[in-house]
Amino acid sequence: GRVLEMPFGLVDRLCKMVPNNPANPTTLPEALKVEPRIKQVMAEEPGVDRLFDVAIKLEGLYRHASTHAAGVVIGDRPLEQLVPLYRDPNSDMPVTQFNMKWVELAGLVKFDFLGLKTLTVLDRAVEMIHQTDPKFDLGRIPLDDPAVFELTARGETVGVFQLEGSGMRDMLRQMRPDCFEDIIAVVALYRPGPMDNIPLFCNRKSGAEPLDYLHPSLEEILKPTYGVIVYQEQVMQIAQVMAGYSLADADLLRRAMGKKIKAEMAAQRDRFVQGALAKGIDGERAEYVFDLVAKFAGYGFNKSHAAAYALIAYQTAYLKANHPVEFMAATMSLDLTNTDKLNLFKQEVGRLGIPLLPPDLNSSGVAFTVARGIGEDGADGIHYALAAIKNVGREAMAAVVAEREENGPYKTIWDFANRLDPRQVNKRQVENLARAGGFDSLNLNRAQMLAAAEIMLRVAGRAADERGSNQLGFFGGDDAVDEALTPPLPVVTEWLQLDKLANEAEAIGFYLSAHPLESYPSLLARKSMVNYAEMEFRADQGGQQFCIAATIEEMSERKSAKGNPYAFLQVSDKTGTFEVTLFGDELADSREFLIKGNSIVMTVDVRYDGERRRMVASNIVDIEQASLNVAAGIRVFLSDSAPLENLYSLLNDQNKGPGQVTFL
Repeated sequence: GRVLEMPFGLVDRLCKMVPNNPANPTTLPEALKVEPRIKQVMAEEPGVDRLFDVAIKLEGLYRHASTHAAGVVIGDRPLEQLVPLYRDPNSDMPVTQFNMKWVELAGLVKFDFLGLKTLTVLDRAVEMIHQTDPKFDLGRIPLDDPAVFELTARGETVGVFQLEGSGMRDMLRQMRPDCFEDIIAVVALYRPGPMDNIPLFCNRKSGAEPLDYLHPSLEEILKPTYGVIVYQEQVMQIAQVMAGYSLADADLLRRAMGKKIKAEMAAQRDRFVQGALAKGIDGERAEYVFDLVAKFAGYGFNKSHAAAYALIAYQTAYLKANHPVEFMAATMSLDLTNTDKLNLFKQEVGRLGIPLLPPDLNSSGVAFTVARGIGEDGADGIHYALAAIKNVGREAMAAVVAEREENGPYKTIWDFANRLDPRQVNKRQVENLARAGGFDSLNLNRAQMLAAAEIMLRVAGRAADERGSNQLGFFGGDDAVDEALTPPLPVVTEWLQLDKLANEAEAIGFYLSAHPLESYPSLLARKSMVNYAEMEFRADQGGQQFCIAATIEEMSERKSAKGNPYAFLQVSDKTGTFEVTLFGDELADSREFLIKGNSIVMTVDVRYDGERRRMVASNIVDIEQASLNVAAGIRVFLSDSAPLENLYSLLNDQNKGPGQVTFL
């Protein structure tokens, strides 16, 4: 309408007359048949006839050209001899005018080259391994390493490509893979459709059910998957071996089965059975195999694709089993801004017994790096990444590290300020470094460092002015402002432990150096208490109700369809983060201490909705009250009885609690 220079209001009115059903779009010819108002406007308004004539010719044509991001086609001769091409202005390579369906029919082979971030993880991990083992070659690792299969059989695959989901870890524990073929099968089976065969696959692998190869001629094809049809290639091989298909015809059979076109399926069934009879195979058995193959062909996975993914999965599992420090450092570096993933990896690092050092201006890198020989018995650890602190910026931290590497560690707070260009860093960045503990090697009082942020930037500005304000780098030259001329740090009381952790969590996204619950060791040591990791394990073994302490991280209140209030609490302890639900009276009774950063003790009921696990909280008590309720008292050992009388008087003058004080 605009091209024909017709009034916008008229064209808009006509558009609204065309029935709009996204699920079943109406074409313009259909609209002319079912909507009499359009014909009325055509009779009244000049030019509308021509508008529809042109629009009907254009309808259904491609509006623009788009490119498959990872698709590359290869031919046996120059492509211009096989398909029409066009020049993509955003690429150096020509692009086919045919879509992916038609390029295959034109005789081209299509490849998908996937840019997986896991490949970068592998590359960075190998780079760190080369620091101590220059000859390590990921391409030459054995594909039968027992440590890999022990790790996967335990389901300890957090961070392992394709194998890290909770459902996948459950499957691995059930299957207990013991060869590379099993890893390929895992990748192929864990997806909608094939997933139904997981119990059968596991039972046959373990010997709980007998193997069945459908026919003796198919044993070689189905033996790697214990008689279960898993891959598209198996469908094609079955047709080839049992019914005499060529592999090209077998691929057409597989596609026909996937589309389930009745006429085509009937013709293929007859051909399959006749081919089997010609090979001396019973017709009834051939019918049975055809029906079984047809069932699986629709969702069978491509083995070559599964094998490529399985190799990357195996390589990541190998690095985790044999080089866990380098692997976890590389894995965390690829999720610098994803605090949820970093929290999960932090917990996994703790489970592996790897020390995770807090961020520090004088030892941390921009990304996560290996800290050599800092643990017990000279074990390696991981330096927390400076760029993983919230709102500090990767470029700014890269400049901080570059200056340190070029001119040595920062000796004092003012040395850091003198070497800083304030045009490239702001107050918020300095404050978050302070909250996260980035200055701890220079000053342990984080509250003081937070208060000093503005002063540091003033000093940095003065130093930059003296060096020459026209310099563009993040850091300037070697001349520094005399530290004797710098103002004193503000006098600020150091934060209490809980305040320190709260600020740390604000800057990092979770508790790193410690957890608020660690302030209540007596309470957590009670036999009736469990932590989150123990609760998960016992719930998997059939446990249903647990007493647990946790710190509140987030709270979200909702109302049911009937108007009843309920809430989701995201809570954490030292072993993990999880979500519980509160209902009705429980929410109302405990609302006063359901505050972010507060710690509570609660009873958690673990319930299952199908395979989905839900945790419902009740009997919620503020942790301070719970701690008082279980106080068992203290024992004080004295080398001299002289102060006993004064101590007794002192205690009597105080408010008495439920605990008992014993002097020995």
